[in-house]
Amino acid sequence: MKRPILFFSFCLIIAATVTGCYKDVNLPIAAADPNGPPQQLSFKNDVAPILNTNCALSGCHVAGAQKPDLRAAVSYISLVNGGYVNTLVPNQSILYVMINGNMQEHIPSAVDRKKVYDWIRTGALNN
Repeated sequence: MKRPILFFSFCLIIAATVTGCYKDVNLPIAAADPNGPPQQLSFKNDVAPILNTNCALSGCHVAGAQKPDLRAAVSYISLVNGGYVNTLVPNQSILYVMINGNMQEHIPSAVDRKKVYDWIRTGALNN
């Protein structure tokens, strides 16, 4: 009687361990045409909240950690003066390349990534 209970318990623990370690990342479908006309966006109201919520986390893009510093108070200066934004060729901006590449899982919303791209395309103004 003890043996079947131990075997069942062992199988249950193995099943819980195997299924509990899986992380599924579902990236949404791409937003509207990235080459369509850009929206006029505000850095303060539209772009900074995206970066602050998804990137300026403890151990990520804050003072003393990964560059650029994306805390709300200094994010604009860090991006523009740090060379992360290229308004002449927006799709070659380091910021654009990173949020659509290695950092895409941190900003999974295609709509949010398009907002950042449109902000760069419209001149990356501090508004």
